[in-house]
Amino acid sequence: MADGRAGSGRLRLLLDQFDMARENAELRLSGLGDEEFRWEPVPGCWSIRRRAEAVTPGAYGPGEWVLDRGAPDIPHSEYAGVVEDVAGGMSVEKVAADWHVSVERVREVLAYTGPLEPDTAPVTTIAWRLGHLHTGIAGGWEWTFGERRRDPKLLVDFTPDAGQAVARFWESVDRWRAGVATVTDEQLDTVGFSQYPYASDPDEKYVDVLWAGNLEFIHHMAEIALLRDLWRARSGGSGNAAG
Repeated sequence: MADGRAGSGRLRLLLDQFDMARENAELRLSGLGDEEFRWEPVPGCWSIRRRAEAVTPGAYGPGEWVLDRGAPDIPHSEYAGVVEDVAGGMSVEKVAADWHVSVERVREVLAYTGPLEPDTAPVTTIAWRLGHLHTGIAGGWEWTFGERRRDPKLLVDFTPDAGQAVARFWESVDRWRAGVATVTDEQLDTVGFSQYPYASDPDEKYVDVLWAGNLEFIHHMAEIALLRDLWRARSGGSGNAAG
């Protein structure tokens, strides 16, 4: 792995943080088996499934296996942000395009004045969480350092083979990190240096995109670690010690 220590102090800090999180993640993914990979601890989990067995309207992937995904929407936790964006001059059409929803849906959000219930999200399997991260990292490379044309939802060939999924994931991580290690101070401060189409990247400085990406990696790997702990407790195994 490249040391990634050239460049600004900000870049070094973000790469060092990512590298530490990665070391922990590699330990926690060690020995992952196929059954555990797709274990659904409660009914209604999102996971990877054969295309013919998909149960969610937005399930995606280029091959036989697809990743569960719901229909695009604006969660309650983002209502205030939408109001702020429009108040700050962003058009309703731009907000709708960013969230992949209709203009009418954005107007509903802007007009809403009642109490907001907490957002609910499905429980997801290790396969789903790893596939979700893999999509973001592969897409982040393509739309920052690559050709900026391929749909991120078609970049990852999902598989029920845990060992193969993990190996492919780390290959994508290595390529992405090598690209990030070359970023200059000027590029860190460039709005739209990443054009990843399924997030706010085109409207953000790249340093903020990297910060958010680290957070995404850390929190999903923590969830995977917890699922592995629960799997061991369920099956009575010993496995690796939690850390």
